[in-house]
Amino acid sequence: MTLPETFKRSPWDSDVFGLNAYEITEVSRETLTLAARVTGHYTVRVEPLASKQLLQNNGFYYCDTLIEPYCSQERFIAFDDNEVAVSCDDSLEALLAICHGAFSHGRFHRDFNIDPALADLRYDRWLVRLHNAGKVFGLLHQNELAGFIAVEGGRLVLHAVSLRDRGLSKYLWTPVCRMLFDRGCGELSSSISSSNLAAVNLYASLGFRFRNPVDIYHRLTP
Repeated sequence: MTLPETFKRSPWDSDVFGLNAYEITEVSRETLTLAARVTGHYTVRVEPLASKQLLQNNGFYYCDTLIEPYCSQERFIAFDDNEVAVSCDDSLEALLAICHGAFSHGRFHRDFNIDPALADLRYDRWLVRLHNAGKVFGLLHQNELAGFIAVEGGRLVLHAVSLRDRGLSKYLWTPVCRMLFDRGCGELSSSISSSNLAAVNLYASLGFRFRNPVDIYHRLTP
């Protein structure tokens, strides 16, 4: 069956999960009914105050609420540490060792219909693509890899810190944010789960504010 344009296919998720994955960009009775008839994994993003009755009536279930941290250079609060540096040539294997299992707050980890091992694999493969595109910066502490931030323009799209170095996060973020501002980015932003209080507190400590909350609902149609 040919699906309408309001069904945006997610090829990377489809490859990992072994079935077609879509994001529905226009919520209506017709689109949700169609999702219940066609095999696949579906994502819908809706405003937190919007009624969810139609979603629940059609088998969609809540997975996460995302918020967008954002900051201008004027509002940015730096935390400097002479033992922290940024690297561009870290091995993929070393980065994957930090990435794997680091995203337990992610919506696919919270989706009870998704195998957690496949959810981990999704983030691992995302890191591989970003690394191959030269978009990943290693975060070094005392010349050892402590984490990474992947960027696209002024967006911090994927980031993680090793367990032993999580107390250093605001120091590790500082040089990357400064670098992006120096490159001409007027504003930095990211996307995080509102349930990830460590990330919320990190961005708040750096002067970021928050906007654009969105509830994420999934449906698996076998």
